[in-house]
Amino acid sequence: MKRLLNTIKFSHTAFALPFAILAACLAVHGIPAGRDLAWIVAAALGARTAAMAFNRLADLRFDRVNPRTRAWPLSRGEVSPGAVAILLIGGAGVFLFASWSLNSWTRALCVPTLAVLLGYSITKRFTWGCHFALGFALAIAPAGGWIALRPGWDPVWGLLSAGVLFWVAGFDILYACQDVRFDRREGLHSIPARFGIPTALRASCAVHVVCALLFAAAWAAAGLGALAACGTAAAAALLVFQHRWVRASDLSRVNAAFFTANGLLSAVLMSTWLIDMAF
Repeated sequence: MKRLLNTIKFSHTAFALPFAILAACLAVHGIPAGRDLAWIVAAALGARTAAMAFNRLADLRFDRVNPRTRAWPLSRGEVSPGAVAILLIGGAGVFLFASWSLNSWTRALCVPTLAVLLGYSITKRFTWGCHFALGFALAIAPAGGWIALRPGWDPVWGLLSAGVLFWVAGFDILYACQDVRFDRREGLHSIPARFGIPTALRASCAVHVVCALLFAAAWAAAGLGALAACGTAAAAALLVFQHRWVRASDLSRVNAAFFTANGLLSAVLMSTWLIDMAF
């Protein structure tokens, strides 16, 4: 089980799940009913499990020869493709069942949503815009958390989801800098592989500036106060931290920037916004 969870990087669920919970709380201006919150969390966990399991299976032939990924459990044969496929089916089943249990909107949107979550994995085969496809997939989390309890459009979830899209796209561009040589050799697409690492770092920085502005706009649209403003500023500071740590001449700290800063960002934003809303 530990190897399976490591295969799908289950700990990375901490990136998107807080935004689903935060959006759900914003939608009802408080803590959702236990049943609803449980279904939202189940849907988010199931969706991400299915998406990552599919990603590992789809990329297995690349992961087995990429120096960065060939030591992963599935690449080394420590976990079988069949076990990952079961995880994929189980995760998709949990997501669909949880979505079906919420309301008519989530029932109508669950299948197209699953298609997006699985489909982003193949985008790097034909477009350097794959980073934004991944961002869109994770941006579904806050939109889904809100719509699960309050169906319909609202600028709060729209701005929050857009912020997540640019946040994820920006850090995925950074992360892809590690695989430039491999991606070029294998004909895979990314902004670093297409335009080079220095340009990719500048693009990632620009994308994260847009992200910070969108989070600030979401804070204003939600009518939150000073504590949430501090949390939003702290999130922006964590974005700056990532870019100060990563240089074109030194990519050794990409993982530290990726895991530390982004794991903290979602937790800080969620906790400060929820506390602010409560008081």
